[in-house]
Amino acid sequence: MAPTPTPPAVPEPRPDRPLPAVELRVPTDEDALHWHRVFNDPEVMEFHGGAPAELSVYEELTARQRRHHAELGFCLYTLLDPADGAVMGFTGAQPWPRDWGPVGEIEIGWRLGRAYWGKGYATAAATAALEAVRAAGVRHVVAMVDAHNTRSIAVTRRLGMHHAETLLIPVSGRTGHCYRLGV
Repeated sequence: MAPTPTPPAVPEPRPDRPLPAVELRVPTDEDALHWHRVFNDPEVMEFHGGAPAELSVYEELTARQRRHHAELGFCLYTLLDPADGAVMGFTGAQPWPRDWGPVGEIEIGWRLGRAYWGKGYATAAATAALEAVRAAGVRHVVAMVDAHNTRSIAVTRRLGMHHAETLLIPVSGRTGHCYRLGV
């Protein structure tokens, strides 16, 4: 019998510049309002339905993330600006919430307010969130990214993720890429 091959080592993230300091916290009730405000921008929502979501969407989302953290040990964390404590967005992981795509997988994701783009915060925060996922015993994560979202695709590359499959996103009819990473 042939020996089982050893899986390839997971490459460490290779940022193209030093990563900024980040602070993550489990979302609070008040973070629903902060997320609603910081994501109330058509550019931020371009790959998330195109229009800002109602406050009630963020109220449900922050409540679900608190539950995930209590039950799983990780969630989509609120990302805070370490300089002034302002809410910048979220990053972290959660069970894939839809009935298409990587059902049953743990998805890592991020969404930042426009003022924080291009500064390394998404990569730094996702790297920090991966530590919580590892500590919870998760062995791999996925990221679903719209095929035209070059900024998020760049984050997946900096995290060392690889493109695993291409899918049609049912709601939008757009093409999505599923990226994978062994943690």
